[in-house]
Amino acid sequence: MEASLVKTTAPVYLAPTVDKASCLKAIWNWRFQTVIFRTAQLLCFSALIFELIEQKEVAAWTYNYSTKAYSWNYSRMFCQKHYTDLVAIQNKKEIAYLNDVMPYFNSYYWIGIRRINDKWTWVGTKKVLTKEAENWADNEPNNKKNNQDCVEIYIKSVSAPGKWNDEPCWKKKRALCYTASCQDMSCSKQGECIETIGNYTCSCFPGFYGPECEYVQECGEFGLPQHVLMNCSHPLGNFSFNSECSFHCAEGYELNGPSKLKCLASGMWTNNPPQCIAAQCPPLKTPERGSMTCLPSPEAPQYQSSCHFACEEGFALVGPEVVQCTASGVWTASPPGCEVVRCPLLEAPGKGTMDCVHPLTAFAYGSSCKFECEPGYQVRGRATLRCIGSGQWTTPLPACEAIACEPLESPVHGSTDCSPLSGPLPYNTSCSFRCADGFRLKGADMAQCTDLGRWTAPAPVCEALQCQDLPAPDQAQVNCSHPFGAFRYQSTCSFSCDEGLLLVGAGELRCLGTGTWSAPPPQCQAFTCTPLLSPRNGTMTCVQPLGDSSYKSRCQFTCDEGFSLSGPEILDCAPSGHWTGPPPTCEAIKCPELFAPEQGSLACSDTRREFSVGYTCHFSCNKGFELEGSNDVECTASGKWTAPPPTCQAGVVSAPLSEVRCPALTTLEQGTVSCRHGLGTFGPNTTCYFGCHAGFTLTGGRALRCRPSGQWTAGAPTCRAVKCSELHGTEPGTMNCSNPWGNFSYGSTCSFHCPEGQLLNGSARTACQENGQWSTPMPTCQAGPLTIQEALTYFGGAVASTIGLVTCGTLLALLRKRFRQKDDGESPLNPQSHLGTYGVFTNAAFDPSP
Repeated sequence: MEASLVKTTAPVYLAPTVDKASCLKAIWNWRFQTVIFRTAQLLCFSALIFELIEQKEVAAWTYNYSTKAYSWNYSRMFCQKHYTDLVAIQNKKEIAYLNDVMPYFNSYYWIGIRRINDKWTWVGTKKVLTKEAENWADNEPNNKKNNQDCVEIYIKSVSAPGKWNDEPCWKKKRALCYTASCQDMSCSKQGECIETIGNYTCSCFPGFYGPECEYVQECGEFGLPQHVLMNCSHPLGNFSFNSECSFHCAEGYELNGPSKLKCLASGMWTNNPPQCIAAQCPPLKTPERGSMTCLPSPEAPQYQSSCHFACEEGFALVGPEVVQCTASGVWTASPPGCEVVRCPLLEAPGKGTMDCVHPLTAFAYGSSCKFECEPGYQVRGRATLRCIGSGQWTTPLPACEAIACEPLESPVHGSTDCSPLSGPLPYNTSCSFRCADGFRLKGADMAQCTDLGRWTAPAPVCEALQCQDLPAPDQAQVNCSHPFGAFRYQSTCSFSCDEGLLLVGAGELRCLGTGTWSAPPPQCQAFTCTPLLSPRNGTMTCVQPLGDSSYKSRCQFTCDEGFSLSGPEILDCAPSGHWTGPPPTCEAIKCPELFAPEQGSLACSDTRREFSVGYTCHFSCNKGFELEGSNDVECTASGKWTAPPPTCQAGVVSAPLSEVRCPALTTLEQGTVSCRHGLGTFGPNTTCYFGCHAGFTLTGGRALRCRPSGQWTAGAPTCRAVKCSELHGTEPGTMNCSNPWGNFSYGSTCSFHCPEGQLLNGSARTACQENGQWSTPMPTCQAGPLTIQEALTYFGGAVASTIGLVTCGTLLALLRKRFRQKDDGESPLNPQSHLGTYGVFTNAAFDPSP
């Protein structure tokens, strides 16, 4: 009997170790047996059912073992007859698996290892056992009595589970067999099939790859060089392993490289493909006095190369013009040569002589002959002839004729006087030249006919006299006409000035026949206006691009604090030479006249009672009366008092003075408050004084007093931003303003822009300052390019504007801080002071209570 072990994903079952027939017989005799035998019969029946279930689970590579013990040789025959062979263990994992699933047997199991030629060898594969694959038990193999040549495996041994031991081959043990997974067609017959647990792997032969070695290694096609011919065989597929390709060349070319390539198992060809090199012809020499042009190269002529020959000028080709390299490496003809070209023979003319030079040979290319005539004769034609490359002389043979000079033409705007006056002009004839008025002679004033038939000088020309160049004056235009050249005789130039400028001098100049102008160049002068003076109690700021009080000058007027401008704020000097209006004046600002209240008195700092800006007045009441309103008022720059006149009311006391309190005062926006307390904090006779920050003025009384009635003498004053004069846009430009404290008030900034094509004359930005004055005058827009003076003015304005912006930025930062404090809400005055009940509070007393 035998049993099987199955390595699958399903559970592994162990087959029974008893005979099936015995079990069936035991079941048949069931009724006739004792209880003990019936129990044995039940076990046989269970084993039989177990085997049937096991057979259904077998679906992969199996381990098999015999139920009986045999010698090693008989065990192998048993495995080879019923299965494949004694098991060949691949790795330690397989050993652990067998030790886990195989049943224990006291004499253990034979495996497929045996000593052959004194080396332990796997009998199935004939491979020697490697050191890495050994799994011997301790002190094994020991080869006791020198006859232990076979190997057993300890299955479920307590001391050495799964280990090996060498034993005599005649001992009887169970055979441990395996059924091979490899088949005839495994690995596509292109690799070695290697068994694994439950499967097999393929070790592909060189040139094959893939899980079943089903793919052939490809080397890939290669591009053939020019003129190479190829013939290939592909036993395993195009350009794949074992493909062979042979090469040869087209006519006229020779193979350079291997004549045959083979695709290797590595996917590489045995070499790079060869090239075909054209057959070479011997190099040719360039003919003397000639040139040679070869394609593609004269250094290494090859099959189908051609060489073209040409001779230098004056030489002719003797031989073929073109030769070609043949497939056999021989030229189609010998190279040609170059011979000099010859011209017809010459003879001396009558009344003359001939002198020739022959650098190569007589009357050949490069020969030159010079001809001369006897005295009184001259050469008609070329005096020197040259033999050129065409085999001809440069001109016909000259002749000798009597000497005469060519007639001379009279110069334009001039005349010629010759002797004799008409007919041929023989040797020694002289001619004189002169020019008309306004022109001068350029060249010789006389010429004479020489014995060579030439004039001693060429005919002169008459050119117009030159006047000095006239540049255009500043702020002017010039328009000229030049009939005989720029700024020459009879040139005329007219002048005109820009708007607002007066032409001083002649309006038109003419270049005279003497080479001078009819008058000096004129000048353009700006119209001037009457000089202006700063108004009394005021200032004047002027921009004067063309000079003091001249056309385009602009002056802006402002008044000192306490004075108002009477008249235009800006005056411009017009093209007529007059200002656009009369000069303004600064008039003192006055407030309405004040009178003492009934039951009271009035005392003013202005004893003359003119009530001008800055003057203050103090009100007081008679005994028994209380002041209702502000006790101090001041005349402001707006012409109004800081508070209305107070009145005197009869006093009423309804509570003890020590208990009377006036309402707590809040902090003053953009200002400061300091209090001097009388009878307790904010009690009767407490006086609080108010002031404003720079750039702000106080509206209302500078001081409030707490009355015995518990009321302040007037309402709390406020701080208003200082006003600057109102600005108007610069026509035709635009003006953009930002006003954080009201239109044209302290902190306001205005920027100015001119339309395209016009330039801004002045600063592009101005800011309202704490003194009620703008940081820079309002600019204007003007056309045309900037003069140096204007550029400097604008640069100064830009610097002043930058300083103003920095100042404004600093002030705005302070204002923003004040606003942030204000946003926390109004805070009543802290009545608690570290100075005690009676004393003076500064700004620290107005901080919000913690």
